[in-house]
Amino acid sequence: MEREFWLERWIRQEIGFHQPDVNPWLQRLWPELAVPAGRPVFVPLCGKSLDMLWLAEQGHPVIGVELAETAVRAFFHEARRPCRLERQRHLQLFHDDEIAIYCGDFWDLAAMHVAPAAAVYDRASLIALPEKMRQHYADHLQRIVSDGTRMLLLTLEYDQSLVAGPPHAVGEAEVMRLFGTRCTVERLCSGTVCRLPPKFVEGGVSEAVEVAYRLTKTA
Repeated sequence: MEREFWLERWIRQEIGFHQPDVNPWLQRLWPELAVPAGRPVFVPLCGKSLDMLWLAEQGHPVIGVELAETAVRAFFHEARRPCRLERQRHLQLFHDDEIAIYCGDFWDLAAMHVAPAAAVYDRASLIALPEKMRQHYADHLQRIVSDGTRMLLLTLEYDQSLVAGPPHAVGEAEVMRLFGTRCTVERLCSGTVCRLPPKFVEGGVSEAVEVAYRLTKTA
């Protein structure tokens, strides 16, 4: 059901989760990861995020994965970046010299696809998934990235009893449960979300907090 849900959102262009600008948390906190220039960054469930362009501008080759081909083609078209297409067994690879996006199911990614990555940037992947899928996502992510990989994870905290996600609320205890056995987890900072989604306001959510974590895979 999740697969069809997200594909339908892109077909209908119901993409309120897409940010029209580079994420300010990324710009502010990326130096905290100390990822050497030239080392690739993996962006799961990347959509057509402009954050990938910003990362490339910092000297990082980008490896993304996105379910919706509509989103992948829109990214390269809107960025005016001609791309090449390679068809693989379960995935399609759209790429230019700096950015490569695998189009297909996240669960079909293997270590060989993301092995070069020294870091992971997750702005809206974990919080896009319902609780029953988040454990699967975290397990697979930690399975395919190498030891020593650094991650910048952004989550959202709010009273989810008032409104259903996505985006879903993911608290610190859940982050520790999902990642704490195989990663060091550091809470970097948090801040109140200035502009809430309309459905949050309609549901009575008066405040949401965005939280940033730095994770390092250790095992």
